[in-house]
Amino acid sequence: MHKIEQFQRIAASADFCNELSGVFSRVYSGFLHRILVFYTMNEFRDPPQILGEAPAWTEALARLSAIARIDRPFLIIGERGTGKELAAERAHFLSPRWEGPLVKVNCAALPEELLDSELFGHEAGAFTGARARHIGRFERAHRGGLFLDEIASASARLQEKILRVVEYGTLERVGGDRTVAVDVRVIAAANVDLPALANAGKFRADLLDRLAFEVITLPPLRARMTDIPLLARHFGRRMARELDASFPDFAPETLAALCADPWPGNIRALKNAAERVIARWILAGHEGPAELGPGGLDPFQSGFRPLSAGISGGMSGGMSGTPSNEAAHFPPPVPGIREQALPADEGPHAAPTDMASPPAIGFADSVARYERKLVLEALAAHHFRQNRAATALGLSYDQFRGLLRKYAITPAALKPTKD
Repeated sequence: MHKIEQFQRIAASADFCNELSGVFSRVYSGFLHRILVFYTMNEFRDPPQILGEAPAWTEALARLSAIARIDRPFLIIGERGTGKELAAERAHFLSPRWEGPLVKVNCAALPEELLDSELFGHEAGAFTGARARHIGRFERAHRGGLFLDEIASASARLQEKILRVVEYGTLERVGGDRTVAVDVRVIAAANVDLPALANAGKFRADLLDRLAFEVITLPPLRARMTDIPLLARHFGRRMARELDASFPDFAPETLAALCADPWPGNIRALKNAAERVIARWILAGHEGPAELGPGGLDPFQSGFRPLSAGISGGMSGGMSGTPSNEAAHFPPPVPGIREQALPADEGPHAAPTDMASPPAIGFADSVARYERKLVLEALAAHHFRQNRAATALGLSYDQFRGLLRKYAITPAALKPTKD
């Protein structure tokens, strides 16, 4: 009983209440801080969303999640558009430094002098125009992470300075003589073979040794083709939501075309294509599953696409158009069209004529007659289906309909002649 009374007197004392209040206040404040940081990372910016179920992709993600918890620098290697920056965000989010900033720098986007200043900062008067001290990205990333994209683009001099920060955690601002200590985890990325560059003397081998505590190589999209429908629907839904419309899904033929493309542009190119198909379909007021349509994979596809002198072949992978040559735009002539044929010397492959003799008809009339002839031939070649004829000519459906109106091609003209 005596001990109970003693405890009651202590509990009633002001000091005890103040101390207990302080403990609860610290615990509550810390809890609120964690909640605030969590919601800041999840509500005010999108959390890292990494989709995919292909074995090559899930294996890479498992290795990424494992290295994220170890406070060491590491490399992310992958082709363009494979999601290197997204992987870096995920690694930072899962790391003990998740409450700190993740500062990003694209080394290929800045010239050497500006990159030097951006990474390490500069003092006032360090160079012409440096009117005030500038805090560099390494300092801004203190107690957080620094993502160095396209690290292979940094010069040998800057690679040496980066190595010093990674190795010793110190730097000097441009134009300064004071050593600044920083606590930064470096995540570097490249889309080239860094060991080959190091062997060729084009990348510092000692920096490569320091960064390569672990190397995560992200598989290209062609190595995870089973993920294409999942990714395409994800991007398509986001586009439909942006347009305040319901997601119509993709037609089976559209998904087949998306899965058949090699995608050298990888996820970035697939995202553009999926969003483009859905946006065009919704804005055109179509119903049902979205069809690919002309230029769905290659937005540059057009009958009026400029020819590229000295460049052979066309674009592929998300922009897998036909080769950039004139013949690719023209279907073969088809007999049986009720149309006045061009004379033999007025076709696209006509032999050169005497330049001194004036043409029989004007240039504009010749172009118009040839254009009309192409439209009719494309219709006949595709059984008078306007969508397919437009695709064969590299035109959108609206462009093709415009030509029909321009040349007053009526339903009667669309029927083949009878012998």
